[in-house]
Amino acid sequence: MTAQKRIFIIHGYGASPDDHWFPWLAEQLQAQGLCVQRIALPDSHAPDFSRWQQALAAAIGTPGAEDIFIAHSLGTISLLHYLSHTRPARIGALVLASGFGGKLPGLSEINGYSVDDYVAQVRLDLPAIRAMTPHIACIISDNDPIVAPAESQKLADNLSSAVIRIPQGGHLLATDGFTRLPQALQVVEAALQGGLFLPGAPGAEISAPSL
Repeated sequence: MTAQKRIFIIHGYGASPDDHWFPWLAEQLQAQGLCVQRIALPDSHAPDFSRWQQALAAAIGTPGAEDIFIAHSLGTISLLHYLSHTRPARIGALVLASGFGGKLPGLSEINGYSVDDYVAQVRLDLPAIRAMTPHIACIISDNDPIVAPAESQKLADNLSSAVIRIPQGGHLLATDGFTRLPQALQVVEAALQGGLFLPGAPGAEISAPSL
């Protein structure tokens, strides 16, 4: 029996499933008959680590071999913790936009909320995640003011991930002009087709214009 393909979209701090490029991406994939869920994480302006993990568990359960995950910003490190904790042998693909894997220099807090305290609870096993799928891509804006591009690159290096660079993309928010993210769609579609989604991936780079 073929495992069901599930696609999960995971927002970050201060966001909801209806923000930024999340609805557009879901609509594009649902139009292809795919099962897509935009996970709602509670109180995103004051995230509680345990409650976010509980919300991921309620939505995802045990990650499946065909599951595809797309996450943004604080959602990326939250997802990576969940995958490190549940340790599936295989997943379908992983797309990390403005991702990071540790404390962010220069961003210990946002509006009085301690990002450092949240991140301090994270436990990652990046080698295990790297072994879960050959389809990992990090989408990095070269002028991200929230997650420094160097931190996203560090995560990409640790995951042996392909990298898509977006010039002048900010934090890839709607306020930065991103109500669509075709680069994420490209990665997912290629993974669904079972091919390498970037030339020479993993570890490859391309530059993509901001849209």
